[in-house]
Formats: sequence, C-alpha cells, structure tokens
Amino acid sequence: MANVKSEQERAVFHSRVLHAAAKLFLEKGYERSSTREIADAAGVHISAMNRSFGSKEQILCELVGFVLDRQFSAAKKMLAGVTEDPVLYYAAETTLQLYLAESDEAIRSLYGAAYSMPQSAAMIHSAVTEKLVQVIFREYLPDFDTKDFFELELATGGIIREYMVLPCDMYFTIERKVHRFLETSLRVYRIPEEKIEEAIAFVGQFDYPAIAKQTVEDMFAYLEGEL
Repeated sequence: MANVKSEQERAVFHSRVLHAAAKLFLEKGYERSSTREIADAAGVHISAMNRSFGSKEQILCELVGFVLDRQFSAAKKMLAGVTEDPVLYYAAETTLQLYLAESDEAIRSLYGAAYSMPQSAAMIHSAVTEKLVQVIFREYLPDFDTKDFFELELATGGIIREYMVLPCDMYFTIERKVHRFLETSLRVYRIPEEKIEEAIAFVGQFDYPAIAKQTVEDMFAYLEGEL
C-alpha cells in the first residue's frame, strides 16, 4: 500500500505543477514565468519540482503534449462523419491550429515558445510525424521512411510556426494565412495541385473561430479543474 500511496502522491504533485505552470504560461507567457513562480503557485518546494521535471522546458514539453492532444481531439470531433480523406484531415487540423493561435495571445505565445525551444520543438515534430504525416502522405511518397517524413515535417513545422507567431492584419488575414500555409505545406509533400485546391475549399466550410474559441475555453476549464 505504501507504494500505491507514493505513486498517488507523485501523480498529484505532477498535476499541481503542470496546472500551475500552464496558468502562468497562459497569463504571463513562457519566458516571463520563472520556475520559482511555478513552484510557489503549485505550493511545492522548488527543489522537489526541479528533481521531478528537470527544467522549465520539460514542463513546457508536457504541456505541449496536452495542447496537441486537445487539438487533435477537436479536429477529430469536427470531422466525424464528414470525411475520412487523410489529406483533408491534415488540412482541417492544421487550419485549426492556426485559428487557435489567432484566437488568444496566450495560446499564440505558448505555441511560439513550444516551436522555439529544442526539446519541445523536437517533441512536436516527432508527434506530428507519427500521428499525421507518415499516415497521411505515404500514398504520395511511397519510398519515404520515417527519417524522410521527419525532415519534411521540420520544414512545414517551421512554416506554421512563423505563421502562428505573426498576428493577422488587414492585409495578411487569417483566410489568406490558411490558404498560403496549405498551398505551401501540401506542395512539400508533393500533393497534386487539384487536391490542394480541394483541401483549401474543404476547410472553408467550418466555423473555425467558434471551434477554436470552444477548444481554448475547454483548455482553461480543464486547468481550473472544471472538466
């Protein structure tokens, strides 16, 4: 029973740190949130937190995993019964990511930090390669292996990072941003031009501002312990 209690205590400790860090990152930004502030907000000793997580970036990695899971889940729910076409799924999921970044400056900041820090960026590229890229684009690149797809994901990941951290304006609207991203990224994976146009038209049927707003609200509610 002692081991079970210890495991339970570790899980509670872990959760408290992640929740506190997430709230600080979303309120103040990653760079302006210190490990001391995270520990104080979580009500834990900073030495214990450092032993458990190792670094602020490792905390960010775990939070990014949570955000990606929410992102993937929202896209899956949105597309249920609508399409099973993998390219259209990729288009819809990455479009949602762009709208999420545009919907809230704190989310934009979190994505920007995640794509910029070495550990978290590597985790994102690996997760996307595994969950999306290999499955979706293997039909178009049958001779590619995991390493090849990972290298292409680095390229498209760089594009989406730059698009996410740059706020839209009257000239570079969110619609234009989505169009340019899909046009550019899908060409990297050698998707035929007619399929690219189909994907761009496909994403236009969804109410992305509303979906992004609900996804962000769900994230905040979870962090507040409401879900």
